[in-house]
Amino acid sequence: MTAISLWHAIGGARRERPPVDGTVDADLAVIGGGFAGLSTALHAAEKGLSVIVLEAEIIAWGATGRNAGFVVPNFAKRDPDDIIAELGMERGEQLVRFASDSAKLVFDLIHRHAIDCQAHQSGWIQPAHSAAALAKVRSRAAQWARRGRPAVVMDAAETAEVTGARGYAGSWTDCSGGLLDPVAYARGLADAAEAASARIFERSPVTAITHANDGYRLTTATGSVRAGKVFIATNAYGADLQPGLARTYIPLRVFQIATEPLPAEVRERLLPGNQSVSDTRRNLFTFRFDAENRLISGGMHIFSPGAATRVPRTIHRRLAEKLDLKAIPPIAHAWSGMAAVEPDFLPHLVDLGPGLIAGFACNGRGIALTTALGREIAAWACGTPGAALPIPFAPPSEIPFHGLVRHAPNMLLPWSILRDRLDERGTS
Repeated sequence: MTAISLWHAIGGARRERPPVDGTVDADLAVIGGGFAGLSTALHAAEKGLSVIVLEAEIIAWGATGRNAGFVVPNFAKRDPDDIIAELGMERGEQLVRFASDSAKLVFDLIHRHAIDCQAHQSGWIQPAHSAAALAKVRSRAAQWARRGRPAVVMDAAETAEVTGARGYAGSWTDCSGGLLDPVAYARGLADAAEAASARIFERSPVTAITHANDGYRLTTATGSVRAGKVFIATNAYGADLQPGLARTYIPLRVFQIATEPLPAEVRERLLPGNQSVSDTRRNLFTFRFDAENRLISGGMHIFSPGAATRVPRTIHRRLAEKLDLKAIPPIAHAWSGMAAVEPDFLPHLVDLGPGLIAGFACNGRGIALTTALGREIAAWACGTPGAALPIPFAPPSEIPFHGLVRHAPNMLLPWSILRDRLDERGTS
């Protein structure tokens, strides 16, 4: 098993980018070389801005290179109707449209820039683990379908045929979703941004952000950047960049595994259409395949000590159980990464002062929503007020009792597992 992700392990040779050297100037400085930062750099450079990206490690080293590669154009826990009820018709519909167009943007960029990243717009499926969950799935699909999305509901038999997994009450699918190799996609975005004249520096962690008369000065160990505007696109990896920023989200460590390739006869039974799957369980069950027929899935941990060994084994056993794999191939790669989760499970832009903004759009939907976020940040860099963007925009709002709340997802996992089992038995 490897500590780096499958995607970095199979990515082959990459082009090394130098650290920033001396003092350089830009209209926009982006901190973080993941999906959000690279999409911002590409879209802003295409609008004619001078853009610099500062990555602390290498491109796609953080959450971008450690996810499962699902392209999902919706929200992890929220549906259109309740978003509109909370935000109002105009703001709510803006945010819903932002999400609904996000997968199309991803695949359009891949096509336009000829990014070779195992991309398949084959659809994303959400199976329902219980009758109660199926009712929610049907409502969710109907809400997206009313807004023109390619949302299709499937019964239990159709779900079993399409996924190869038994025991689900039904499902819905968004046919515009899909899957890809996230590291290859990020590298392609980086190349496209540089072709549009953006400059990308690796191994350039920002140690200080200082306000200046003409914008901001970003300091690194080997140089500095002067920029009129700054976008912090570090997800859960930039906790020290601004006071209090880390207390505006819940950091969640997620583990992923990839097995050795499955035999052809088994692969033909599971996901013959090559979709991605994440079900309705609180203890989320996900699976997909890569181009070599490795089976990929993820999960969380309850106790941190020994988790790097214990959790991958648990995920592996769960795959065998849920997919009826009596001879499941061994684990070939196991890795983990940090995600930023907002209490309301919606994307957020944090207003840190004139010309300084941070963005959190993941919540389990990293590839599609953060790519779309980059397009909006580029508009902001060109003069669109933050309040006019489709994503909630406000000063930092620290989560009360953050020191305790940040552990809640892991502490509550046993209770979530129990509730999932009760749901399946029809007792709750």
